[in-house]
Amino acid sequence: MRTAYYERNGTARDVLHLGEVETPQPGPGEVRVKLKTSGVNPSDVKSREGRTRKIAFPRVIPHSDGAGEIDMVGNGVPASRVGERVWIWNGQWKRPFGTCAEYVVLPAAMAVKLPAHVSFEAGACLGIPAMTAAHAVAVAGTNAASTLLIAGGAGGVGHYAIQFAKARGAVVIATVSSDAKAELARAAGADHVIDYKRENVGEKIKDLTDGAGVDAVIEMDLAANAKLYPGILHARSTVVVYGTGSLEALIPAQFLLTSQIKMQWIFVYELTADERTAAVGTIARMLENKSLINNIALTLPLKDIVAAHEAVEQSKAMGNVVVTV
Repeated sequence: MRTAYYERNGTARDVLHLGEVETPQPGPGEVRVKLKTSGVNPSDVKSREGRTRKIAFPRVIPHSDGAGEIDMVGNGVPASRVGERVWIWNGQWKRPFGTCAEYVVLPAAMAVKLPAHVSFEAGACLGIPAMTAAHAVAVAGTNAASTLLIAGGAGGVGHYAIQFAKARGAVVIATVSSDAKAELARAAGADHVIDYKRENVGEKIKDLTDGAGVDAVIEMDLAANAKLYPGILHARSTVVVYGTGSLEALIPAQFLLTSQIKMQWIFVYELTADERTAAVGTIARMLENKSLINNIALTLPLKDIVAAHEAVEQSKAMGNVVVTV
């Protein structure tokens, strides 16, 4: 089968290769998916670079997210699943071969039914971005009485988080860094948008909340944004952290302590079975009722895998980057 792969950590141009490898066969409890698309996420790029984890296998086919059709099943999996359109999560997590290939084999539960009206390109955006967003919004205890700040409202996770929070009835404030990104956040349903490059985030939030502050922050970069917390949070509010731009972060510890701020860390790759089921259910409901907006910023063919990785690591695309297989 045709695939992209790397055998050492490094820059995209130095280590990513295209080639042919043996087509995998499903074992007991597994399905084989003939992939149509593969999602490129920041964590995929960081893994390839070796920033977050060093290569653990002789050869790695990258990417955790993807979508396609089940074309073969192993023992114990109903034959009726053959032909089913699916989206995939954790394709390359703790496994050498991910979704940037013509086929992937994985446990049956990791291939989730994709409604007929949802494109394979959209399906490749659900595993990490949408599932992180759904879980983060749930962990924040979001309801109709909540006011949330979603950092990076035009990003892959933030764009989905706005939608999941609005579905629960919350008031959503999103931060962005440009007018174009502000439009994306508003299109997703954000009630208020703050350009953090041109506006004082703390002052703006105080104005928008009549001085009360927000009930929760959905945080994409703890290292960059923690300094803002004393100006935007009220006592006993919550910070849900799903990302940080640095290996270490300086936090306003005294404020967090005396204000009894709850800090919840989430890591989408290691959700419990119950957490995963809840997040998948949230995504499925919004897909079925056609209310979920999937922001696909860039689609490239497999032969342009280097350009796809560079687009993600250089933040060239305002939304999700997808490779067609």
